[in-house]
Amino acid sequence: MTTADTEVSAPPQVDNLAALESEAIHIFREVAGEFDRPVILFSGGKDSTVLVHLAIKAFWPAPVPFSLLHVDTGHNFPEVLDFRDDIVEKHQLRLVVAKVQDYIDDGRLQERADGTRNPLQTQPLLDAIGDNKFDAVFGGGRRDEERARAKERIFSLRNAFGQWDPRRQRPELWNLYNGRHRPGEHVRVFPLSNWTELDIWRYIQREKIELPEIYYAHRREVYLRDGMWLTSGPWGGPRDGEDPESKTVRYRTVGDGSCTGAVESEAYTVDDVIAEVAASRLTERGATRADDRISEAAMEDRKREGYF
Repeated sequence: MTTADTEVSAPPQVDNLAALESEAIHIFREVAGEFDRPVILFSGGKDSTVLVHLAIKAFWPAPVPFSLLHVDTGHNFPEVLDFRDDIVEKHQLRLVVAKVQDYIDDGRLQERADGTRNPLQTQPLLDAIGDNKFDAVFGGGRRDEERARAKERIFSLRNAFGQWDPRRQRPELWNLYNGRHRPGEHVRVFPLSNWTELDIWRYIQREKIELPEIYYAHRREVYLRDGMWLTSGPWGGPRDGEDPESKTVRYRTVGDGSCTGAVESEAYTVDDVIAEVAASRLTERGATRADDRISEAAMEDRKREGYF
């Protein structure tokens, strides 16, 4: 017997993206089998678009068995809203929209002095979950984004008030997920928990997933505030002393326009973006989201109240 005969062949390399995709599809199917009324949070951003893509793959050729839910701050980028509506129409999905503006108009919420509406999303979100009796809510949160999100399990229990208690998290061993919940409670589900921003972009490249055009470099009039390039819109700005400039920028994340900054960039294609993200040492939220700079525990405080 030769040495070659006794050698043990190395196990085949598992493609990282294939493993992440398989895990996410498994999670979607687990939720479909365990819950009565799941819903996918969908804003038209890159992470929620990847979620919808994965859901379509998980149940193809059957239709996606979940509705989509968008909490509309009224301060969204028009390009993103148009993209959201195109995806809904293209895949014949049902979209539920909870509007912050409705709450401001009837006095249930008041505008903040700083103009940002991100913190105002919590009540419309919780009301939409309760009114529609959603018992599982998919979100695109990833553990690499922010310290509070790094604490989350994939199945994250919320109490009857929609609140998150880090001390009540359940162990998740061997891809076994515990979705038990009492009446009135619900579970937030994060299929992208183990993905990174770079994984997301490489998957977008591999699957040829379309995104809103503002994720790629373009010319835009912006002004500098607290180290971030913001753009004017229905949310107001610029203030006195904030001089608008025309720059080539792109957005790493999208959300409320009053607190979502652009980054200077020459990344016009997916390949360019991947190279740029690979070289970055800041997460997209750390680099471009002013609402996370309110305090060191800003995200965790909002999550405890019911935010994603």
